[in-house]
Amino acid sequence: MIDLLYFAWVRERIGLPRERLATEAATVAELVEELRAREDRYALAFADLSSLRVALDQELADFDASLAGVREVAFFPPMTGG
Repeated sequence: MIDLLYFAWVRERIGLPRERLATEAATVAELVEELRAREDRYALAFADLSSLRVALDQELADFDASLAGVREVAFFPPMTGG
């Protein structure tokens, strides 16, 4: 089981701040494909991966990163500093 966390507009589009999911996905990209296939709200949230960032167990990662041993995946838009 993996805990999924959604922040900002990702959370708004999906309608949940978090959920727990059993997955066979080996990478973040495979997980995203699984999520997109679930419902339209997920397809909308993950339509443009260039506008998303991902963290695995609170460490920034790429979408081709392995999910082996990962307990938490967070999706969020890029942050800007000021």
